[in-house]
Amino acid sequence: MNQIILSIQSCVSYGHVGNSAVTFPLQRLGVQVWPIHTVLFSNHTGYGQWRGKVIDIEGVREVFLGIKDRGVLKNCDALLSGYMGSKELGIVMIEAIKELRKLKPDTLYCCDPVMGDIGRGFFVKEGIPEFFKEEMLKYADIITPNHFELEYLSDKKFDSIEGAVAAARRVMKKGPKVVVITSLLLKETKETNINMLVVNENSVYIATTPYISITLNGTGDLTAALFTHFYLKYKKNTQKALEATISRVYEVILKTANASAKELVLVQAQNSLVNPKHLFKAKKVKIS
Repeated sequence: MNQIILSIQSCVSYGHVGNSAVTFPLQRLGVQVWPIHTVLFSNHTGYGQWRGKVIDIEGVREVFLGIKDRGVLKNCDALLSGYMGSKELGIVMIEAIKELRKLKPDTLYCCDPVMGDIGRGFFVKEGIPEFFKEEMLKYADIITPNHFELEYLSDKKFDSIEGAVAAARRVMKKGPKVVVITSLLLKETKETNINMLVVNENSVYIATTPYISITLNGTGDLTAALFTHFYLKYKKNTQKALEATISRVYEVILKTANASAKELVLVQAQNSLVNPKHLFKAKKVKIS
């Protein structure tokens, strides 16, 4: 039976962020996606100008309850969430995962704690970072922070693998079973490379790809979605999930850069989502 993932995220008509970045890639991999949109915008806000509207909290809740009315929530394998425009939306996420777990206790929740980045600082509304730290972590099985976000969630600065693992394990005490650090910057890594690190209770794996100098929105959304899918597919094998995820994300970014595009070229790169040519291996990290 195909996986079913409920994704509560933003939606744009032009470009690929939020649900617009995850729905097609997951479908191309055979996943049935139930998207619930939190905004309907012309394009992502990074352009400085956009049109459209934010879906009010009750509207988001109503769509979720409408799916519940169909009696199908018990078939859902995972909940996926990303950028949150308000704490109230976070409350809806918590309501959703509680309801899903009533019907299916092992429903997975992957929370991408989108709130900031190195060089930019926080770019979400006041109170959102604290809500992630104090509330959302309790319910998440997987979190996918970048370097900056993990430092905030753990209250710990780091520039080494050992420091990153210590930060991840500190956060795991609050709830998450798996921490995926999506863009890890290490003092021992060449500037031409970038790392992705996965930490769980028993193991640590790192994978490294060449750094592609391009600024894109939606790569974090894509990473969280792909890791969720492969984590389920490979029965919680974090090494296989990391390798499958980073290989596909790298190829999508590479094809986007080669096309000199401003948005992820998901349609053009769809074969890479299914059968990537670049296969990156994850190395097990021994932490004393």
